[in-house]
Amino acid sequence: MTKSESPIVVIYAHPTPGHSRVNRPLAEALASQPHVDVRDLYRRYVDYDIDVVAEQRALAAADTVVLQYPVHWYNVPPLLKLWLDEVLEYGWAYGPGGTGLRGKSMLAVASTGGTFDSYGPEGNHGHPIEAFLLPLEQTARLCGMDWLPPLVLHDADNTNAQVLAEHIAHVCRRIGAHGDSQEAAGAEVRG
Repeated sequence: MTKSESPIVVIYAHPTPGHSRVNRPLAEALASQPHVDVRDLYRRYVDYDIDVVAEQRALAAADTVVLQYPVHWYNVPPLLKLWLDEVLEYGWAYGPGGTGLRGKSMLAVASTGGTFDSYGPEGNHGHPIEAFLLPLEQTARLCGMDWLPPLVLHDADNTNAQVLAEHIAHVCRRIGAHGDSQEAAGAEVRG
């Protein structure tokens, strides 16, 4: 089995990976896992010209699609949004004949700059993180995918090395288990 035929495809999107304390080391750890294909969008598509056929081919061979990214203005980074718009096209991912993703799973692995407490009714952001992930959840459902409970690391810029290492290990276990009931619950790390 080649990396392009991996049952787990990680769509990694970090616009400035050199400044990443969480996502870059996590992507590197995931890339070392067997049966995991990490597709670094910002390295692969520096010109934003996405190879839709290649991306759809990778997704078609996968059982689980992981979206790994830092939260930007309550959303995914711009290239990941473009990727979603272009790759998950009508007639392939949803709509008449759109069965390319049906029966697969989607997992969001996100990091935030805000603290755990800032995501809630009393916090700066006024809503839990799940409210900001709702468009991804609905996208998965529209495409006939199972939405897995997300994994979120809060306060990523201030997370100590031990919490970061534990988060990376947890994500690697969860992705390696991608369906094991013991790892089925999502997690939010306070950082």
